[in-house]
Amino acid sequence: MALFSRELGIDLGTFFIRVAEGNEVVLQEPTVAAIVIDEQKMVAWGQEAQNMLGKVPESLEVTRPLENGVIADYEVTEYMLAALLKKLTGPLRIFGPRVMVTVPYGVTSVESRAVHEATLQAGGREAYLVQQPLAAALGVDLPIGTPSGNMLICLGGGSTQAAVMAMYGIVSAETLRAGGMSLDEAIVGYVRKKYGLIIGQLTAEQVKIRIGAAVPQEEEQSIEIQGQDQVNGLPRPASLTTGEIVEALREPLGNIIDTARRVLEKTPPELVSDIIDRGVALTGGGAMLRGIDKLMTKELGIPAYRVDNPMMCTAQGAARALEMYPVIRRNLPAV
Repeated sequence: MALFSRELGIDLGTFFIRVAEGNEVVLQEPTVAAIVIDEQKMVAWGQEAQNMLGKVPESLEVTRPLENGVIADYEVTEYMLAALLKKLTGPLRIFGPRVMVTVPYGVTSVESRAVHEATLQAGGREAYLVQQPLAAALGVDLPIGTPSGNMLICLGGGSTQAAVMAMYGIVSAETLRAGGMSLDEAIVGYVRKKYGLIIGQLTAEQVKIRIGAAVPQEEEQSIEIQGQDQVNGLPRPASLTTGEIVEALREPLGNIIDTARRVLEKTPPELVSDIIDRGVALTGGGAMLRGIDKLMTKELGIPAYRVDNPMMCTAQGAARALEMYPVIRRNLPAV
């Protein structure tokens, strides 16, 4: 198989990089790399590098090469993509793979070109780009090839994108360069302000996953955390409840809702009518937050629902976009 060209869809996310072939996700790794600072050489990536976060000597740096869904460190991104393609296709490949890579809606031509060139430099034979909302819609089989309106909100780790689509194109959309990481930061800020404790982003993320919610829950859950007292620097425990996390997340979730509202305001009335009938699809890791569908439904006045495969659908849709390239090419970002 490695001797022949493969066709891969890559969802290049701030937190995770996922690769699909056909309708199957064949690789999922954290978008993290460990670099030897003096040599600028990558020594680990993915889960191996994630396990090093906050635990390495000064000679090493553990970094996320993407910020808010776009490349922040070109060289490290290229190293990661090369390692990823080598892992998938093997060292004996004759032809590099054809690749469709996702980018956030509204990225600049410079940001698009960086992704395109990094993919080719990493070993891709052909590289194309697709906007993440369009890929996600293809991945969940929304009928975007019709003249009817379909709305989807991608709740990613580094960005949030709301888009209305029809005829394989994006009619109106907006990108908020904040996502799951902003929710984690809100929890960090809340704990520091209320309890005088300093906790890390990974701890905040675990709190969000285990007891977090977008709206008050009937069953109140709690979790014990360990933090660093901001006065004396010593370890100290604290107990957090679901209600406190709902309160902590109110502001960043409000920004996401405002983004979706602005997209609806820019959408032609005929398409809004279709969206009211069909509802708003929620994708991305943020769609896993309990009650997010209820909050969106209440605030937007339109039924919102979490899709069946919220975290994998964008990569699957990117692979499908590669198969459909002749049909959708006019609506893809130029590079």
